[in-house]
Amino acid sequence: MGLRGNNGRLYDYGPLDDVHMTHAHGLFISLEGGEGVGKSTQSRILADRLRALGHEVILTREPGGAPGAEDIRRLLVTGEPGRWHPMSETLLHVAARVEHVAKSVRPALDRGAVVVTDRYVDSTRVYQGILQGIGGPVVDELHRIALGDLMPDLTLVLDLPSTQGLARANRRLGDEDRYERMGDAFHARLRDAFVALARTHHERCRLIDASGTEEQVAQAIWPHIQTLVSTR
Repeated sequence: MGLRGNNGRLYDYGPLDDVHMTHAHGLFISLEGGEGVGKSTQSRILADRLRALGHEVILTREPGGAPGAEDIRRLLVTGEPGRWHPMSETLLHVAARVEHVAKSVRPALDRGAVVVTDRYVDSTRVYQGILQGIGGPVVDELHRIALGDLMPDLTLVLDLPSTQGLARANRRLGDEDRYERMGDAFHARLRDAFVALARTHHERCRLIDASGTEEQVAQAIWPHIQTLVSTR
C-alpha cells in the first residue's frame, strides 16, 4: 500500500495494519511525529488526564521503556548521525522494542491498563523504512517475526513544520541529539512521511495539528481518546 506525500514521493508502508490483531484487554495508544513536535509533553498530559478518570496508565517511550531497551536507546540516540548501517540501526530498534513489549507493554495490556507510548513501530517504518531506505515491507516483516501483530488501537500523529520542531528540540537537548543532527532536508522529508503514513492508515491514525499551545493540542487530542474509550 502506498501514498504520495506532499512532495510527490510515493511512500510504501506495507500491510501491517491490514492484519491488525488487537490484544484482549487494555488499550494501546501511541504518539508519533518528527523531532520536537511535542510527543513527550502530550503523552504526559494524556496519561495524567486518563489517571484522573481512574484508569491505570503506563507511560512509556521508544527506544526504551524497559531496562534492556534503555541500554539500547543510548546506542541509538547518541553519537554521530552516520554511526550505524541502516540495517544495524533497524535491528537495534527491533531488539529494543522486543524488550519493551515483553517487559512493559504486554504485561500492562494483559491486566487491563492503558499504555501510552512516545513512539512505536511507525517510527521505525518512517525513519529506517523510508528515510534510511530499508523499506516498509522489511520493517513490517521484522515486526511480525519479533512481535506478531501487536499494533496500537490508536496512533496520534503530531504534525508541525520541521523547522519549528527542530527549534523546539534544540532548546532542550542534552547529548541525545543524534537524530536531530541529521539535517534540514532529512527532517522535511520526515514530516512529509509521517503525514503520508497518517493518511494511509486513517482507520488507526489521527493527524493532529501540533502548532498550537500545549493546551490547544491536548484539547485536539482528547475527542479521539473519548471515542476510543467509549467503544471498549
